[in-house]
Amino acid sequence: MAESWVNSAERIGADLHVDLSGSGSRRAALIGALREAVRSGRLTPGTRLPPYRSLAADLGIARNTVADAYAELVAEGWLTARQGSGTRVAERVAPPPRVRVPKRAPTVPASPAHNLVQGQPDAGSFPRTAWLAAARRALTAAPNEAFGPGDPRGRIELRRALADYLARSRGVRTDPERIVVCSGFAHALRLLFGTGSGGVLRGPLAVEAYGLGFHRSLLTTAKARPVPLPLDEHGARVEELPDAPSPVRTVLLTPAHQFPTGGPLHPARRTAVVDWARTRAGLILEDDYDGEFRYDREPVGALQGLDPERVLYVGSVSKSLSPAVRLGWMVLPEHLVEAVVTAKGQREAWASVLDQLTLAEFITSGSYDRHVRRMRQNYRRRRDQLVAALAEHAPHITVTGIAAGLHAVLQLPPGTEASAVKAAAWHGVGLEGLAEYRHPEATATAPDGLVVGYATPAEHAYAGAIEALCRALPPAADLSRDAAAPDRDTRTVGR
Repeated sequence: MAESWVNSAERIGADLHVDLSGSGSRRAALIGALREAVRSGRLTPGTRLPPYRSLAADLGIARNTVADAYAELVAEGWLTARQGSGTRVAERVAPPPRVRVPKRAPTVPASPAHNLVQGQPDAGSFPRTAWLAAARRALTAAPNEAFGPGDPRGRIELRRALADYLARSRGVRTDPERIVVCSGFAHALRLLFGTGSGGVLRGPLAVEAYGLGFHRSLLTTAKARPVPLPLDEHGARVEELPDAPSPVRTVLLTPAHQFPTGGPLHPARRTAVVDWARTRAGLILEDDYDGEFRYDREPVGALQGLDPERVLYVGSVSKSLSPAVRLGWMVLPEHLVEAVVTAKGQREAWASVLDQLTLAEFITSGSYDRHVRRMRQNYRRRRDQLVAALAEHAPHITVTGIAAGLHAVLQLPPGTEASAVKAAAWHGVGLEGLAEYRHPEATATAPDGLVVGYATPAEHAYAGAIEALCRALPPAADLSRDAAAPDRDTRTVGR
């Protein structure tokens, strides 16, 4: 009985919501409200009610009014009162009526048996112990003002840590005053282009012919029309920017590792697009979505390092740590800082200050570098396992875009992409075709392919996922049909 009393007290505490808006006296309104709370099941049998003195003080009514109401409900059998146990809801009160459930309740789509959808890191590898330790250190050292209204630019501790880290690891040239914390790349787009009523930047803007449809939708909603820019084996064909519609002054690129086709922007094109921005008084939006994960050579530095006043750099921890952390950053040209801060508002409404402090400590303590190095080794091993399995079971399939990142592109015979995606689903493999990322206005011949995220499955499930994928791929016989087809221009993959 003592344990039950404690649990009930903890459940109800000293707070009880009572609506006294009914007609009649305060006593009658209180009795009616308590009866309804018990009848509806909001107050369950055995629940301990607040002492009548406390409830009277909370409701602003006389103590005798509450005491009389309790006594009336005890007499009616709704409540019980015992010495030392307080006033409780009677156990014999009838249970609340059953809630009607719709015949066709909405259901959550079942997850595939083997999840190879790109864009997700291995959730089981999140550094829980190190993150918790960083959170404890950060909270212990945090100044009192950190728990007040947040600076819209983000916590200074995080901006300082990011300025040092990005300079060291990505070649970014900045200082903390030019960094604004956000909740990810999509949030950055919303801040920059608004949500339909205008923002810091105006469209139209050039985008790579292959990219996330979600980002294109955000831009379209903000009335910043995304104009497709062709791609080839050297990345975006930035030499065609002068031929874009005359209002185009902004281009969105993934120069370190084109998403999703793979490969860095050619050095000559990196220089050319910066020259274009300088000549047209334009701006380059650099999405460095997985810059930490390069496997076969030294990392390609950020484009921002070539001209910090013409390149707006955006990064996040969605690939390196987890999308659940919801932290990203914009490294802004000086002339855009005030406008972006104004667009964000006077108080931080998106990124948790506690998470910002934790990430700052996580970076400065070296835990972030250690985690990235460990995951780089794990993902490279997974990539090599995927390539080896394809070489053994599907040698006719070419794998591209694997020098960096968390996904690979499997090139397929023309006309086989849709059937391959269906076959993968039949084998329980969740993935997407390359066509899912194609700009709807791109006009060049579209290659067939599958986008395979090799970072997503849990460690114990990865081998099974690769086996199922290999079973779903089109057979080599499909290539013989393609051999008789007219020659295609394979250099350009979108316009």
